[in-house]
Amino acid sequence: MNAHDIAQYAMQKLQETGAQQYACEAHTSAKREFNVDGGKFSLLRTTIDNRLDLTLIKDNRRGKTLINAFTHEAVDEAVRDCLASAEGSAPDPAWELVSGTQRNFTLGAPDGNMDHLFARTQEMLQSIQQEYPKVMVEQMIVAHQRAEGIYLNSLGARYESLEGLYEAQVMFSGHEGEKSSSFNFAAVVTDNLLKPFLDQGSMRQNLADAEKQINTIASEGKFVGTVVFTPDCAGDVLGELLGNFVGDGVILDGTSPWKDKLGEQVADPRITLSAAPRHPGIVCGERYVSDGYLSEDYDIIREGKLNQFMLSGYVANKTGKKRAPNSSDSLVMQPGDQTLKELLSGIERGLLVSRFSGGSPASNGDFSGIAKNSFLIEHGQITSAVSETMISGNLAEMVNHLRGISRETVRNGYSLLPWFAVDGITISGK
Repeated sequence: MNAHDIAQYAMQKLQETGAQQYACEAHTSAKREFNVDGGKFSLLRTTIDNRLDLTLIKDNRRGKTLINAFTHEAVDEAVRDCLASAEGSAPDPAWELVSGTQRNFTLGAPDGNMDHLFARTQEMLQSIQQEYPKVMVEQMIVAHQRAEGIYLNSLGARYESLEGLYEAQVMFSGHEGEKSSSFNFAAVVTDNLLKPFLDQGSMRQNLADAEKQINTIASEGKFVGTVVFTPDCAGDVLGELLGNFVGDGVILDGTSPWKDKLGEQVADPRITLSAAPRHPGIVCGERYVSDGYLSEDYDIIREGKLNQFMLSGYVANKTGKKRAPNSSDSLVMQPGDQTLKELLSGIERGLLVSRFSGGSPASNGDFSGIAKNSFLIEHGQITSAVSETMISGNLAEMVNHLRGISRETVRNGYSLLPWFAVDGITISGK
């Protein structure tokens, strides 16, 4: 049974429960992929995935169930489970779905060209072997994914989607004799095969860095300096910042240091950060939210001011604050007015960080962890690759101690981010 038919059947069964509001979302996807292990093709496979997500609200009690079977019997059982989930929960008037409209979305490349994809995969593998001879490809997964879906709710929302994308993921490390670098990772998604995968995202930069990171030095001592985050690492760091200060959990429990700062200056005025799934640089970005409303791009931070919390409809209702216009984590940061070279040139001593490994930040934003795949910056130049180097600071202070943002950005299909440099970070070696 296809997604449309099973969704219609599920809506009928949800209605029979007597729920005041209900919704279902059915998706089916087909992923065709090539795997490379140890530099050689190892697997060609196709995987099919079905997903049916049911929600009902009855007497202010919400139930949810997720299954992967598209049969009447499976849906009947899932609806019973969904109703039991609601009946076993506490009533809460903050649960609600919203009225919607009817829209059809066709995104990306639903019909993949597998011959062309295989050629691009071979090309990437051969190019890495020729251009980066010290790099070992530990694993490569290249795929085309096609997905069809439908969302229906009892308040009139009906969203149908057909989308497709190509993705390339590579895990690798540098090797020379018995010495090796730390592993690194690069990934891109795209809706066409016009450009080689190596020319997209941060693929080339990360591969080149892996060769340079075979020979590292242990940084000495402890100092407060400047850290430059690459676009890959910037996404992780900004994600931690948003989770700690503007997300559902910290606003609901009142632990966010920014909970009362909407409209106020919380960061350097040069920072504008958006959740933008509809941006042309984002591939197959979110078009609707499971509550029933259509997604819109919005600024989380605009010119340093807190413009919007990243709140679901439920938490917005609980707190009396405005819900976010989407539920996406497709981040877009406005570039700066300096080239990366110019940004680096003014740094006397610091660190270029490509990957960060650390625990969750404290509720006040304090963080610490190991800087991976990183280089010293000395007198405006990137110098030695370093090992066993810790960085620590505070997320809120970090975005207020901005040294600069690069003019260059990296687009990988998931996000569009620049390099950004912050002062006042503690850098600790052995």
